[in-house]
Amino acid sequence: MSPETIFSILVGIGLAASVGFRIFVPLFALSLASYFNIIPLNENWQWVSSSSALIILGVATIVEVIAYFIPFLDNLLDTIAVPLAAIAGTAVMVATVSELDPTFTWALAIIAGGGTAAAIKGSTSTTRLASTTTTAGIANPVISTVETGTSIVMSFLAIFIPVIAMIFVIFIFWILFKVFKLFKSSKSVK
Repeated sequence: MSPETIFSILVGIGLAASVGFRIFVPLFALSLASYFNIIPLNENWQWVSSSSALIILGVATIVEVIAYFIPFLDNLLDTIAVPLAAIAGTAVMVATVSELDPTFTWALAIIAGGGTAAAIKGSTSTTRLASTTTTAGIANPVISTVETGTSIVMSFLAIFIPVIAMIFVIFIFWILFKVFKLFKSSKSVK
């Protein structure tokens, strides 16, 4: 595998992780990066760098970020966001991965891209539901701010420093694993 291929895989995984926090932030970041020729896209995904895609994804990003600050709408969005995150995570992997056989690209995109995005989105949705239950949604704007900020940082890292983004993805999964173990052990104590 060439260094460019490895770089493109790291970019895709980093953006897929970012999708787990906000669906449109990394798509908009990818559109911006490809529009300004920072990241080359797979030949079938060149449309992402068009002006119309940039505008549509920019508007969708703004709407999504604002919608997550509206009580109860945030939980409604989370119900549809997990499958959408899996699709978007797969899409960003396919769009960024280069120089691989299409069969391997799609398998990698579904497993690493869609799987990463869905796992993170499932965890953030659970966190928001727990926040809604325990704080009547009062803490949800804080959670939304952290998620949006994390998505922006992850998108930036994935595009400009993909090795650090991959380390951050591993760290996120480590935290999710620790939290899962904590909840699992507290359930078995009861």
